[in-house]
Amino acid sequence: MTTNTTMTIRLDPQLKAKLGRLADGTRRSRSFLAAEAVETYVDRELAIIEGIERGLADVEAGRTVSHEHAMASLRQVIDAAADNAA
Repeated sequence: MTTNTTMTIRLDPQLKAKLGRLADGTRRSRSFLAAEAVETYVDRELAIIEGIERGLADVEAGRTVSHEHAMASLRQVIDAAADNAA
């Protein structure tokens, strides 16, 4: 069984009304939808932070390529795709 906790947040009245309309339209509670939205936001933001941390670790370890090398590689892929399309 999952244990839940309560948290109070302040919403603009218009946002609360929108959430209410969404809850009515989906037959879900406002609380359920708000918790789902917070979870999605937190998961996305944590994934961004983790990606940045991985990138910084790559820089520290020297696992990088120059901008010029990256652009040259992309140009080769684009040119190859253009040749195949022709």
